[in-house]
Amino acid sequence: MATKPPTGDPVQDAPQVTPPKHAAAGLPAIGHTLRIAQQQMGLARTARTLLKVNQKDGFDCPGCAWPEGDKRHTAEFCENGAKAVAEEATLRRVTPEFFAAHPLADLAGRSGYWLGQQGRITQPMYLPEGGDRYEAVSWDRAFAIIAEELNALGSPDEALFYTSGRTSNEAAFLFQLFAREFGTNNLPDCSNMCHESSGSALTETIGIGKGSVSLEDLHQAELIIVAGQNPGTNHPRMLSALEQAKAAGAKIISVNPLPEAGLERFKNPQTPLGMLKGTALNDLFLQIRIGGDQALFRLLNKLVIETEGATDEAFIREHTHGYEDLAAAAKEADWDDTLTATGLTRPEIERALAMILASKRTIVCWAMGLTQHKHAVATIREVVNLLLLRGDIGRPGAGVCPVRGHSNVQGDRTMGIFERPAPAFLDALDKEFGITSPRGHGYDVVRSIQAMRDGRAKVLFAMGGNFVGATPDTDVTEAAIRRTSLTVHVSTKLNRSHAVTGRRALILPTLGRTDKDVQATGRQFVTVEDSMGMVHASRGNLAPASPHLLSEPAIVARMARAVLGPASATPWEEFERDYATVRDRISRVVPGFEDFNARAARPEGFRLPHAPRDERRFPTRTGRANFTAAPVEYPRVPQGRLLLQTLRSHDQYNTTIYGLDDRYRGITGGRRVVMVNPADAAELGLADGSYTDLVSEWKDGVERRAPGFRVVHYPTARGCAAAYYPETNVLVPLDSTADTSNTPASKSVVVRFEPA
Repeated sequence: MATKPPTGDPVQDAPQVTPPKHAAAGLPAIGHTLRIAQQQMGLARTARTLLKVNQKDGFDCPGCAWPEGDKRHTAEFCENGAKAVAEEATLRRVTPEFFAAHPLADLAGRSGYWLGQQGRITQPMYLPEGGDRYEAVSWDRAFAIIAEELNALGSPDEALFYTSGRTSNEAAFLFQLFAREFGTNNLPDCSNMCHESSGSALTETIGIGKGSVSLEDLHQAELIIVAGQNPGTNHPRMLSALEQAKAAGAKIISVNPLPEAGLERFKNPQTPLGMLKGTALNDLFLQIRIGGDQALFRLLNKLVIETEGATDEAFIREHTHGYEDLAAAAKEADWDDTLTATGLTRPEIERALAMILASKRTIVCWAMGLTQHKHAVATIREVVNLLLLRGDIGRPGAGVCPVRGHSNVQGDRTMGIFERPAPAFLDALDKEFGITSPRGHGYDVVRSIQAMRDGRAKVLFAMGGNFVGATPDTDVTEAAIRRTSLTVHVSTKLNRSHAVTGRRALILPTLGRTDKDVQATGRQFVTVEDSMGMVHASRGNLAPASPHLLSEPAIVARMARAVLGPASATPWEEFERDYATVRDRISRVVPGFEDFNARAARPEGFRLPHAPRDERRFPTRTGRANFTAAPVEYPRVPQGRLLLQTLRSHDQYNTTIYGLDDRYRGITGGRRVVMVNPADAAELGLADGSYTDLVSEWKDGVERRAPGFRVVHYPTARGCAAAYYPETNVLVPLDSTADTSNTPASKSVVVRFEPA
């Protein structure tokens, strides 16, 4: 049977450390999955729920955005997906009595792990101005409070409407419609903090800010480069695709500062042989220094250009622009500078080159290890340069593969959740609804925090997520939020953001992916878009955690009616009653969604068009795929300092902490650890098991400190260190962001170590 939530925060003062593992998944993953699921749901509910995850007649996993093939396994989920489902489908409940017993000061002193373990929120809750704890409130009163605050603003641009990647297509479309009818493009989202750099680079180079490959392409590739990504923890189902590619003869290069168990060996829990022996995935591991990826790919591009017959001259001539500029810039690439930037050896790079030249179909996959640096956009452009040189975009088994995190983060952007919308999108929206959308750009996440800090934004409405836990410069962010007049969070469970509030605050409990959604016209479904542009339906199968919950579309529709009043001609009530009417409108506004309802009803869903992949047509400013030639950058670190990257543990998904262990890295019972190469530790006098404060250094001279971290000697790249977020978000300066995309540079934090 399910267990009760913890009453007190577990002690994390003495995490235990053993050698890191060299294989992922297998029997330990099965055991851990079942244990967590049983604790949260009980045995019968576990079976009823997990067997519907990622099935054609079930619900989309609320975890990552990795796609499913046409043929599904009975157990079509990974360990971390099962954890995400278990925490949403939990039998634990957070009732008004819980809030009465736990004032705001108590919640603020709890860990994110403890907050998340308490269970599902059952009723709308309100923190009045001057109050010390949340109290129950009716839905009507909650929407009246929102209307009161929003309508009292001096300008619609004083409101911020944040979106988490879990939000469905239908809810996201309504949310952005409401924001624009209200009068603002302030639609920051979680993509601003992760793959914004990918979208910026890909839009400029190939004309669409999404990946160009399908699951079938991965299976057909001859070479797959996995750069700045840890699929064993962050996208475990990707390992099955890599295993299938290996079986077909593909080679795999991983580029990462840390060795990761999932790319060393994958023990597939779907097969007996897989569990016992597993499959070695890596053919070449390039243990690169943090931020050295642009230098690596620039040198590889130089070597490809210099190798006779290595470039696809016909593709370059017919489909690209800017080759001469790249060739001139690449000519300047220097071996010594590259070895310094990357920490690699010449034979390692030469071996990577040989593998690239031997491949007729290459895919490059990447995630936050490439996107969260000052030069992130330039780095991803350099990745695209390599693929363009080889003609590896727009043919089977080849292309770009930015691996998205949250399960509908890509779909939310497709639905218009973007602070800098395309004029064509706004024109279509206005024509469909008879409104006049604002044309000025809104605030992304970093600019939203700055606006709250400076008093230019006064209301924060968050559709899901954990804004406080996900954002950089924790002290600055929390102080900024406390300056607002109202914070509103649409949530299923508690997190840190509920304890850091404006003068007034609301928590609006919502249905999760696992919950049945029944409206006035009957049972509803929603849709999501995966990381590879497939759109499909999601239908929960569990009774909602409380009769007081509303769906996300219903919350937006009722809020819109309360705020906009009878002056709005938009049929908000109709949209709440029947989501098919929302999809009808989407079909007339968003390209690629024509005949949306009929296509969404197909069990397999449908694939969105992608001009570079489908037609080798590149809708860029030049009408061609664009080579780029940005100056090569990499972080320079002063003597006695290291370059820190923030990352997840294995018991974590984004800011949700499922447990206190990082099984593959050999760390258990605590999260305040910093991983340091033993040679660097010796030079800095950091004994294994000692405790240290991490202090980041930035040009503003402000001291940002994360105290009390246990030093773990770990085989990371020389000059580099790693520690978990959100605990280390406090070290990331708000103004330290990627050029062009403005994504926080959470993988490039210069730190010094001081005695704890």
